Amino acid sequence: MIKVGITGGIGSGKTTVCKLFELLGVPVYYSDTEAKKLLDEDEVVKQQIVDLFGHDVIDESGKVDRKKMAALVFNNKERLEQLNAVVHPAVAQHFEAWCKKQTNVFILKEAAILFESGAHKQVDKVIVVSAPLDLKVERVIKRDKVAKEEVLKRINNQMPDEEKVKLADHVIYNNEKELLIPQVIAVYQQLIN
Repeated sequence: MIKVGITGGIGSGKTTVCKLFELLGVPVYYSDTEAKKLLDEDEVVKQQIVDLFGHDVIDESGKVDRKKMAALVFNNKERLEQLNAVVHPAVAQHFEAWCKKQTNVFILKEAAILFESGAHKQVDKVIVVSAPLDLKVERVIKRDKVAKEEVLKRINNQMPDEEKVKLADHVIYNNEKELLIPQVIAVYQQLIN
C-alpha cells in the first residue's frame, strides 16, 4: 500500500480535493480531526496535556478545552512545541494503526502541517494543493467568518506554498482556472498504476 500525504495552506481546498479522492474510493485519514479526537478521548494524551498545562485546560465535560489551549500556545513557541511533542507522536501512532486496517492500493493522510510536523516522513509520496493567496484569503474569510488580518496571520504561520510545491511529488492547482476533477483523476491514475 502506498501512503500519500496531502497538504496545502489554509484555504487551498485540500479538504475538497480529499473528498474527490474519497469519491474514487480512496480512504483518507484527516490528521486534524483525529488529533482533536485523541485530545478528547485518549486518556494518556489527556494526562500528558494536564501534566504540561494544568487541570485548567480540562472543561466540565472532562475534555481538553481547545480555546484555553489555543490561548496558552498562541504566540508562545515553547508552549506550542510542548503541545506538538504530545500530539504529533500520538497522531503518528494512530495513523499507523489506521493504515493496518486499510486494503486500498493507496491511502491519503491529510495534514495542514505535513512538512512542519515531520509527518511527511511517514508517507511515500506527497500531493500539494496550491491556490493563489487572494483566493485562499477569500475562502477562509467566507468559511470561518474572520477578518482578513486574522487569515493573513494564519497563512504567515504556515510554510509557503512555493516551498511545499518544491517538495511535492504531485501538485493540484485549485485556482478556479484549471478544472479540479481532471487533476485529481490524473493523480489517482498515476498512483494506482
